[in-house]
Amino acid sequence: MGSNEDTASPLLNGNSLQSETLSPEEQQELKAALEELEEWKLKHEKADTEKSRLILEKLDTEENKKRAEREALDLLKQQDLNTHAFNNKKKTMEEGLLDIQKKNDALKQKLKDYEEQLQLKKNEQASLQQQHKIIAEIPEKKVKFTKTRNSEDSEDSEDSVNIEGQFTIIQRPSITLKGGQALITFEEEKVAQRILKIPKCTVTFDNAKMDVKPFNVMMDPSVKFEVHFSVSKKTVKFSNAPPVLSDERMRDRLEMSFSKPSLGGGEVESVEYNKESGTGLVTFLNTGVAERLTLKKKYPVDTGHPCREIRVSPDFQYQMRKFQTFCGVSKRTVLLAGIEDALDEEDLQDNLEIHFQKPSNYGGEVESIRYISKTTGSAEAYFNEDTVEAE
Repeated sequence: MGSNEDTASPLLNGNSLQSETLSPEEQQELKAALEELEEWKLKHEKADTEKSRLILEKLDTEENKKRAEREALDLLKQQDLNTHAFNNKKKTMEEGLLDIQKKNDALKQKLKDYEEQLQLKKNEQASLQQQHKIIAEIPEKKVKFTKTRNSEDSEDSEDSVNIEGQFTIIQRPSITLKGGQALITFEEEKVAQRILKIPKCTVTFDNAKMDVKPFNVMMDPSVKFEVHFSVSKKTVKFSNAPPVLSDERMRDRLEMSFSKPSLGGGEVESVEYNKESGTGLVTFLNTGVAERLTLKKKYPVDTGHPCREIRVSPDFQYQMRKFQTFCGVSKRTVLLAGIEDALDEEDLQDNLEIHFQKPSNYGGEVESIRYISKTTGSAEAYFNEDTVEAE
């Protein structure tokens, strides 16, 4: 036993004895075994370290997993709350939208009712306008000015800047006389009133009879008014000015063009110009220039492009005053209707006049009469204060 311990001791604990007890081959194997042992020790330590790391990672992963599960549960709860809130809000919005739709439908119905009322009012307005509409053709008439008057001074003045005038327009009352009708005017009002009380008048001619019906003469509305006007002696209007320059440059060009005496112009006091409409006003320092240019009606303006002619017209203001409307019934004139063309127009008119002149027929002296046959068509009858005429 002692020899075995002595033999093992140098093999395990002393390098000095290795060379004495082991052969070189054994010593080499022993060295290799020791190196391998060291390697396994290192691997074992690394394995323990990796095991500890994996255990820690596993613990961390389990903790993260639990935290993720808790967060997922919280998110699911929050999602349920959000879904519930969204559904509630959606329901509220749908109810609000339905309420808005109902209000909108009610407003549309109100709008439709108002539009119908507006249309009725428009129709009523159009009817009233038609009843009081003035339709009159005013013939052209030559006018001669005998003097001028300053608008600020009642005395005549050669320095006045305006020419003033006044016209009275009178529209004679009228009716449309249709074919088969006649208008008869008596000298006395009481005769017309007697005839109007008769339902029908039997007119005899050439052994034949004809029943005609008398009616009141309802005249169309007519008007009377005054037109006061004032024409400037220093200012003219122009139109059709080409929009080829800026406002400021165009005003300068207009002022230069209207200042040329060779073209009929004169010294300019001011220029007003509207580029959008191509219109404006030119005011001169002296009178006479405006009248001269308005008689020419056109004036050349140099805009830097090919010369253009613009239209020139008077600058005037007008106002309607003392407007009066009137309508009524003629007291001495009777409308006879239902007349047949038994004779020619003149013969039948004479027979009617003879019939209504006889006191035995409740008639009297006839001032005027006009009959329109059915072949003639119709005519406009115009009334004066005491007479009746027919066209």
